[in-house]
Amino acid sequence: MIENAVIRDILAYGPAFLLIAVRALGMIETAPLLSSDVAPQTAKIALAGFAAYAAFPGALARTWELEPYGLGFVLLVIGEGLIGVITGFFLTIIFAVFSTAGQFFSLQMGFGASETFDPLSQIENPLLGQYLNLVAMLVFLSIGGFSELFLGGFWRSVESINIVSLVEGREHVVGMLLAGLARLFLDAIIISMPILGTLFLTSLATGLISKAAPQINILSEGFPISITVAFLLIFASLPFMTEAFSRVIAAGFNNIETLYIRIGSPIGGVR
Repeated sequence: MIENAVIRDILAYGPAFLLIAVRALGMIETAPLLSSDVAPQTAKIALAGFAAYAAFPGALARTWELEPYGLGFVLLVIGEGLIGVITGFFLTIIFAVFSTAGQFFSLQMGFGASETFDPLSQIENPLLGQYLNLVAMLVFLSIGGFSELFLGGFWRSVESINIVSLVEGREHVVGMLLAGLARLFLDAIIISMPILGTLFLTSLATGLISKAAPQINILSEGFPISITVAFLLIFASLPFMTEAFSRVIAAGFNNIETLYIRIGSPIGGVR
């Protein structure tokens, strides 16, 4: 009797659980660090299942009337995966700030040709971009970024939005994406401006020296000066950079939660 009741519960709530797991997997497959090829695919699927199990009691999808074998259910699966991808993409935009900041002054300091594959961001990235990205990852871990991602990002999305509310609020989603991309370049410029500005003054000074003393080979002397100045500035400004990184990450999570509030539904029902 008890076994029959358990089987009935699995059949009744299994489709809704699958939808939540697909949303979690979409987020994991696109979020920085979690989406790395270093993590086995089996571990990602297991993490998605655990996240769906933890979030299921408060899930909005539990109130849906699902037809597990219909075309509508397939569309719901695709929609849930899209919600997870959007959540992970917002986090990717946040971390792209730090890689972009490193790219801004890598060329100025003479490291423009130092691009190698970055296993964290999964792209070709200059060494300084990789360094800032690694520092950002450490800051993300130190401020409890993963708990914020799953509690403030995934769990909040599960209890407040579904694909219907996402489609109805697509103007807010598109506006948030455009604002995030614009904010990406603004934050990157703000982070890199002290080093970029100082390197510009360094290049200006070496140019004036080459005019005053033409016998000095500025090509052989200018790059070591720029590299030394850049490394000293990075060393001196690293504590301030970590504070800026934590503020950018916190602002990114606040923007994601604001989006959920704008397009979301009240807890316990659907729009």
